[in-house]
Amino acid sequence: MQTYGNPSVTYGWWAGNAGVTNRSGKFIAAHAAHTGLIAFAAGAATLWELARFDPSISMGHQSSIFLAHLASIGIGFDETGSVWTGANVASVAIVHLVASMVYGAGGLLHSLYFSSDMQESDVKQARKFKLEWDNPKNLTFILGHHLLFFGVANIWFVEWARIHGIYDPAIDAIRQVEYNLNLNAIWSHQFDFLSIDSLEDVMGGHAFLAFLQISGGALHIAQKTGQYTKYKGAGLLSAEAVLSWSLAGIGWMAIVAAFWCAQNTTVYPTEFFGEPLIQKFTIAPYWIDSGDFSDSNAFFGHSTRAALTNVHYYFGFFFIQGHLWHALRSMGFNFKDVLSSLNVKSA
Repeated sequence: MQTYGNPSVTYGWWAGNAGVTNRSGKFIAAHAAHTGLIAFAAGAATLWELARFDPSISMGHQSSIFLAHLASIGIGFDETGSVWTGANVASVAIVHLVASMVYGAGGLLHSLYFSSDMQESDVKQARKFKLEWDNPKNLTFILGHHLLFFGVANIWFVEWARIHGIYDPAIDAIRQVEYNLNLNAIWSHQFDFLSIDSLEDVMGGHAFLAFLQISGGALHIAQKTGQYTKYKGAGLLSAEAVLSWSLAGIGWMAIVAAFWCAQNTTVYPTEFFGEPLIQKFTIAPYWIDSGDFSDSNAFFGHSTRAALTNVHYYFGFFFIQGHLWHALRSMGFNFKDVLSSLNVKSA
């Protein structure tokens, strides 16, 4: 965090990032607590959508975002895999609620009981996850573990589709999907992913990502980087720089997801998300429904697809602004100088 030359600067309670800067134990506590909040929100919202769900109205016309995602991966169908009944949905929600308590307890333990800095931990393995911005070996070790977890998540999704099955809108039922690990198709789908119509290609992309992320994770954990170069963050790496890159990544993913959700009907079936959207543009892009939802049970009169798409896009837009803000600060730009300059000019 910038101190603007003040060595004894203090921050308000609302400046949460300042409390974890250079304190890896508090950083882990914040991660665990945030995960708990996300799990609680997912579980509670799923139960809320299930309680208000009307089976006589299309799910895509009820703004049932969490139910739609569960249905698209084959959760909630009867034994034939062709009729959505809501079975097991409440169980998934309750598991999330229980997990939120576990994550919350972990956040409290790391915040109140364990060392605020992993470097001071009594556990040798834990000390490897300390935050030292001038230590490339340490930071690439942490990055490697993040990549491993992402890779495992992709494997879980591919295996779920292969063994349990996911919803295929082409046959209106659940079916098992074998991944198509075709590198030519994966490369070409970078440019036409909005129109992907093969679940095998979707799973093939996830399988490729799993290989890439696990290989990259193992490389980052094993490599012995001795120093930074201008290509590896020399003179730039700091807590605020890492925050800016994280915001850039999540912002870009949110924007890509918005465009994909707005048009793709294979990964986002019309049965659960509603019809494809119409894109408009004023100051920025936005999407509207192609049908009339005034007489349906739609939340705020919008389809599930419209709600999901627009929320993703606008969150992504503001995440990108946060990236620019924190990236400039990490490079030493003083935003207070802007105000001073404006005051001088106005005088």
